[in-house]
Amino acid sequence: MRSIYQYELLVRLCKEVGFFLAQEFYHYNPARLPTPAEWVTIRRIRVKDSVNTVWWLSKTPNPKADNRKVLKPYSQSMKQLLKNGYKAKLRPSGHDISDKFQKDNQGAIVPNLLEIANTESNSAYLRRCKIAEIKPHPARFPQGFAELFIKFLTDEGDMVLDPFASSNTTGFVVQTLQRRWISFEINQNYVMGSRYRFSQ
Repeated sequence: MRSIYQYELLVRLCKEVGFFLAQEFYHYNPARLPTPAEWVTIRRIRVKDSVNTVWWLSKTPNPKADNRKVLKPYSQSMKQLLKNGYKAKLRPSGHDISDKFQKDNQGAIVPNLLEIANTESNSAYLRRCKIAEIKPHPARFPQGFAELFIKFLTDEGDMVLDPFASSNTTGFVVQTLQRRWISFEINQNYVMGSRYRFSQ
């Protein structure tokens, strides 16, 4: 059986600490190995875990955010619709799709299902750690994951705090996007290795 600790933690953070749950996201990693191996590949009684749940918590009921900063390219069908026009009509669901539907907003709003592969195997960080004979952090998340939330929830010059920095992917992306950052990491080896994200 799986632990429900993470859900208990979420409830406590909201009910006892005072955070607000703004939205939940699901990070789907199509490149993830079949885990947990004991239950998936040996006993064959579960399917592989390839989705991580991500909670966007806020200190206020109305957090700062702007989904226009993280628009994704339109699909081909949407591009055709914008080009050829759309006749406003009532959908079978009962929704009235007005002519405002064909307005070009420069991209589609991203869903809360984030499909971002984590296939880093030869990054500058890993190469530099190898040269320095420093063990890299074993559970690095993709830069695109951090980039989406940093763009979505912050502006240039804002401060971003990562209390569990590991290899400091967040700090690197924050700096690239011209925000400021503070990171905490208890493991000194990971701190030493994280410097190679920034060195030339």
